[in-house]
Amino acid sequence: MTLPDPLYMVILFCTGAFTGLISGLLGVGGGFIMSPIQYWLFQAECGFSLPPTLAIRMAFGTSLAVIFPNAISGVLKHQKNSAVLWKEGLLMGSFATVASFSGAALATQLSAEFLSKIFGLVVILGALKTFKTPAVQSDKKKKLPNSLSEAALYACCGLLIGFLSGLVGIGGGVIAIPLMLVFLSFGMREAVGTSAAIMLFTSAGGLFGYILNGWKEPGLPSYSLGYVNLLNLGLLALPGMFAARLGAEFAHKVRPEALKCFFILLMLYVGLKMLGLF
Repeated sequence: MTLPDPLYMVILFCTGAFTGLISGLLGVGGGFIMSPIQYWLFQAECGFSLPPTLAIRMAFGTSLAVIFPNAISGVLKHQKNSAVLWKEGLLMGSFATVASFSGAALATQLSAEFLSKIFGLVVILGALKTFKTPAVQSDKKKKLPNSLSEAALYACCGLLIGFLSGLVGIGGGVIAIPLMLVFLSFGMREAVGTSAAIMLFTSAGGLFGYILNGWKEPGLPSYSLGYVNLLNLGLLALPGMFAARLGAEFAHKVRPEALKCFFILLMLYVGLKMLGLF
């Protein structure tokens, strides 16, 4: 087993630190940052020179493995600021777990080109939905006809978040936050905090799916467990866990409107990049 070039490892370490900061700041897993960078690095000569389809599966699976510890770190900080709505988060998260496993299983059967296009579209749609929604909303939820219909709405949101999370290797924050802002009337800070809690479920379900479905895949790079690369995991997760707490603390000192604008611009850039427009 040989290590890739030092440049490969330096890029991943810096990516992990930046992703952790964004994860804590915006309540997203950071998969929409980690996945594209890993996808390109896995194919690069300084990395493992993998074919595109294997590279994108490895990128998605490893990103979910990184998201789990980042989510733990971020949610602890958001909890101290009372920004996590646990009842709603647990309800959505329980449905998201099963759906994320299913999404991961489907992703292992699809081509790199198709997955990259889906990834880009999901991120851009999330950005557009967020743009149309006020950053500051009442803490009072929309009144629904009865408790059963309310539970069904949360369950549907959880299934959608989980499925897309597993399919494109993201924690689900870029999907969960727009859904919570638009359909569930969360405020921006509550959406960010609760999104971090949901990512505990989506990352766990999707991670298991990528490990199981890639267990005996031929041509896996060194240090891999299914479609999860342990070298990348360490280089991304270690700096990310510390940076996530810093980002979560900073999130409560920033105006919600500024937080929303930064979130949208970052999503648009990554989405267009994956669609091949840059």
